[in-house]
Amino acid sequence: MDQVISFDDVSGALVCQAGCVLDSLNQYLAELGYTMPLDLGAKGSCHIGGNLATNAGGLRLLRYGSLRGTVLGLEAVLPDGSILDCLNSLRKDNTGYDLKQLFIGSEGTLGIITALSIMCPRKPSAVNVALLGCENFSKVLQVFTLCRDQLGEILSACEFMDSESMRIVQTHLKLINPLPDNAFYVLVETSGSCGKHDEEKLNIFLEKAMDSGFVTSGTVATDQGKIMSLWGLRERITEALALDGYVYKYDLSMPVEKLYALVEETRVRLGSSAQCVVGYGHLGDGNLHLNVTAKSHSDALLSALEPFVYEWTSKHNGSISAEHGLGFKKRDHIYYSKSAGAVHIMQQLKHMLDPKGIMNPYKTIPSTD
Repeated sequence: MDQVISFDDVSGALVCQAGCVLDSLNQYLAELGYTMPLDLGAKGSCHIGGNLATNAGGLRLLRYGSLRGTVLGLEAVLPDGSILDCLNSLRKDNTGYDLKQLFIGSEGTLGIITALSIMCPRKPSAVNVALLGCENFSKVLQVFTLCRDQLGEILSACEFMDSESMRIVQTHLKLINPLPDNAFYVLVETSGSCGKHDEEKLNIFLEKAMDSGFVTSGTVATDQGKIMSLWGLRERITEALALDGYVYKYDLSMPVEKLYALVEETRVRLGSSAQCVVGYGHLGDGNLHLNVTAKSHSDALLSALEPFVYEWTSKHNGSISAEHGLGFKKRDHIYYSKSAGAVHIMQQLKHMLDPKGIMNPYKTIPSTD
């Protein structure tokens, strides 16, 4: 089930089967002057149906929004074997309930997505990437605010990583940091249709960032090779962490100004019991990836992390799963982010569509037993 069904080169609506690999779709669209609105580090292996089922966020949500906005329709097989056909390509359809939203982010618990229609933007003809060094997280936030003010419509990504993240990719993957050592790094990407216009806006932004003391150093890439090298520093952190030892992973969202406070408190809380505590993620949508490594799995270390991380996130009005989903491990922690009333309605929907509990059982929604 990995075929493109149709593509409308006027509206940009792509209809394809759920087994299509994300990067293959990108390559298909690139030849037509379009691109997928979703970009992930795992784009070479992940399937678009799985992306929908987990409501994957990715690196360019800041520019193109979430899948809840870009997906136009879908087809799914329900637990009783019937096929739900909501596979239209309309931007506007206000007839009854928007049933496709039930399946986006459902993690396969309500049915199996088999096909989808998604709105694809034009492929940018001019792309620039800047890697900037900052001396503290408050400077990172100032850079992000300046980004939005100065870059506006051409801003396509704004990512951050701490010094531990940079050390990890340098140590285990031998990647090269083009900047002097900094406490934090911000990766800014612009995408547009006029290279000269974008370059002028980016230069004004960089000049103001330097003059204001928000950044201590920086480098800009315009050619594809250097762009990929800079993105590699951010995208390959997960790969490098796996080489550092056993990894405890947390995918959280919260008010942007609180993003790094949790990393600092976790680092103090764990002390020498953790090998490494890193924080990186998507500034544009308040998504923190908090990762802790140790030589091996430790129940004591896990007890120090949970429920501390979940309680801290809930206290600061965040979500314990920003884009990775709940699965089996986080299923019963859903109450840190959702009210009992909301969970009860989810359970009712699950029972109505899947009364025998055969669709991805024991995951995402707590049982009613």
